[in-house]
Amino acid sequence: REDWPVITHGLSSCLGSVEPFDASYLKELGTFLKDLEIPWHSEHLCLGGADGRFFHDLLPLPFTDEAATIASQRLIEVRDAIGVPLALENASYYAPQGPDGLAEADFVVEVLERTDAKLLLDVNNIYVNGRNFDFDPRLYIDKIPMERVVQIHVAGHFVRDDDVRIDTHGEPVPDDVYELLEYALRKTGPVPVLLERDNNIPPLDELLAEVDELWTIYRRATGVGYAP
Repeated sequence: REDWPVITHGLSSCLGSVEPFDASYLKELGTFLKDLEIPWHSEHLCLGGADGRFFHDLLPLPFTDEAATIASQRLIEVRDAIGVPLALENASYYAPQGPDGLAEADFVVEVLERTDAKLLLDVNNIYVNGRNFDFDPRLYIDKIPMERVVQIHVAGHFVRDDDVRIDTHGEPVPDDVYELLEYALRKTGPVPVLLERDNNIPPLDELLAEVDELWTIYRRATGVGYAP
């Protein structure tokens, strides 16, 4: 970490749950983060467990005021317990929301404003949700306070025969997601970008080609190291 900052990303805080946190886990996490001098830690804005069981999956929250209140209170509780700033990540979802809920972007903004949290912006999740539920991903990004974005995630997704898109982290990044990344970067400026690939791993040269494409987009959008 003398040469490169270390950033951590969590799966276990269950910000949308109503059950008490595991105090020992948060204490150990806080010690770990401080020992490594982590500038901020990120967690998903989702439901990860219930009835004392961890789901090992990222389940969506209802986009309601009640859910925003619960998630905001829990985010503040985690942040205070671990002693470093917290960033939340927008998740994918696959069932329609109720008619009395907020739009997803409005829900995310509501939690950000209540907690003064940072944002880990997952552009693939925005694209997947937009295609599955018929909203414009760019309009979603337009609603986000981009000064809060501290990192961007990009990935590929699986397209079913019925055109439903599933965030798998197991497919090449499609052109539409690259384009959405560039749209976001032109608003955020130079922030770290992470390519996610968790399964169906291709040969190394194919992964490196995706990294090269990300660098091309990054330089074009931010001007960092870009020579026209």
